Amino acid sequence: MTTGNGQSQQPISNLEYDFVTVLHNKAEAVKAYDQYIQDAQQANSQPCVELFQKLRQSDIEHAQEIRQHLQQVLQQGKM
Repeated sequence: MTTGNGQSQQPISNLEYDFVTVLHNKAEAVKAYDQYIQDAQQANSQPCVELFQKLRQSDIEHAQEIRQHLQQVLQQGKM
């Protein structure tokens, strides 16, 4: 579809797409950290377990913030 000015209509805006993509990547990272934590536990490396847990928690917090921004963009079209 095109608009009156010849541009294609997109199902979602670039900004919405960006937030969805970043949120997906953060969710995948959190999932991966679960495996990394398990690997570190099996290697009896508590410092590595703690680092992966810290990184996982940070990504969870980032994902929550990204989700809030995405909700605003979806409701208002912008921040």
